[in-house]
Amino acid sequence: MAKRKVFYSFHYDNDVFRVQQIRNMGVIEGNTPVTPNTWETLKQSGDTAVEEWIAENLKNKSCVVVLIGTDTFKRPWVLHEIKQAWNMRKPILGIYIHNLNCLKTGKCAKGSNPFEKFTIQKDNKKLSDFVKCYDPKSLDAYNDIANNIDTWIEQAIISR
Repeated sequence: MAKRKVFYSFHYDNDVFRVQQIRNMGVIEGNTPVTPNTWETLKQSGDTAVEEWIAENLKNKSCVVVLIGTDTFKRPWVLHEIKQAWNMRKPILGIYIHNLNCLKTGKCAKGSNPFEKFTIQKDNKKLSDFVKCYDPKSLDAYNDIANNIDTWIEQAIISR
């Protein structure tokens, strides 16, 4: 199975340590991590600059993986990334990451499904009806993700 190029969407402040674990698994190619300074500079450049950065980084990706922590569903840029990816006809999936340990905070509460916030007009259904979210086993979430993420991505690509 070929390695896919993936765009990770997540709440930086709360979940960056959990996301780094997934990036470091080496199972798939991801987008280059953005440093806190780069992200702050980008945000200070204005919404248009952030939107352009997101569009450019989504362009050549095989799939968008939304890594769902406690507050991911509230994050405006995550929601923007989901909307853009769907409109670009990119395969999308979600993975709950609350059971991955964070060096600062340990495990966190499971967040709400961010795909529930979107309604597909022509079908009058929620985006969550079309996008699968995976909830790794709580006792071994790291290995569950490491062993299955490539399959989950392929399934998202096939179903889109």
